[in-house]
Amino acid sequence: MLSLEESYEYCTQLTGRTAHNFRFSFLTLPTEKRWAMNALYAFNRVTDDLGDDPTISLELRRTQLKAWRQSVLAALSLSETNAGKKIPGTAEMATLDDHPALPAVADVVARFHIPQEYLLAVIDGVEMDLHPMVIATFADLEQYCYRVAGAVGLCCIHIWGFHDQRAKSIAIDCGLALQLTNILRDLGEDASLGRTYLPREDFVRFGYPDSEPWPNVQDDRFRSLMEFEVQRTKTYYERAEELFPCLHADGQPILRAMLDIYGGLLREIERRNYDVFSRRVSLPKWKKLWFAGRAILLHKLGFHS
Repeated sequence: MLSLEESYEYCTQLTGRTAHNFRFSFLTLPTEKRWAMNALYAFNRVTDDLGDDPTISLELRRTQLKAWRQSVLAALSLSETNAGKKIPGTAEMATLDDHPALPAVADVVARFHIPQEYLLAVIDGVEMDLHPMVIATFADLEQYCYRVAGAVGLCCIHIWGFHDQRAKSIAIDCGLALQLTNILRDLGEDASLGRTYLPREDFVRFGYPDSEPWPNVQDDRFRSLMEFEVQRTKTYYERAEELFPCLHADGQPILRAMLDIYGGLLREIERRNYDVFSRRVSLPKWKKLWFAGRAILLHKLGFHS
């Protein structure tokens, strides 16, 4: 069992190893909020990994996610009376009770008054991936993206600080912008795993018969489909810009860095003429650092978004 300090250190190290885009934006935050974002990222990373491990059966993944949900709920309940202390496991719960991220996650939820339903929604979203899932319409996709990204956005604004209730709906749209970017970037990889997150209605719109599985072919209809999806994603980035005046000042640079980094990925998809098959779309480390550094500098100079 780890102390709270050790748990935060675990989350920080996990973020450094695996958050290839987000960790650069975290650099823009004051120390306490940066640690909190590391813990939130760790929660999402652990949840995603439990549901997405191809080396174990689907049934075991379902069992692990159920145990993780119970362990998270237990840790959140204990955090109210054990803030700053070691959080013990209980004999009747799964061994995930002792997961090194849990003390920090529970502390962040308590410290920043994050509604626990947001974390549970993330687990719901990962569980959706364990079942055959047909995303027929964009409304279906929005529901999925709320769970795996919009709910995370709501957690984020509690950590960053906000003073306008409009921030909640905008944070959901901001999460949708980032998740749609991920979906477009990972289209080829997901297809190889038998997953297609784009709505079926969009494939039909651009000439793919409803009964035909779409091939990984970069023809005119595929490029038209991708152009449509990119333009729709841009509208959510425009909506996300409305979040800035709703946030506390020290929360604005991280939003700027996030939007610039993920917006850069979207522009890179366009630059490659929508080729998301030959190699993974990414930004070089120097560019992500530049986006983060620029956000910090603009904040220090008083140029708030």
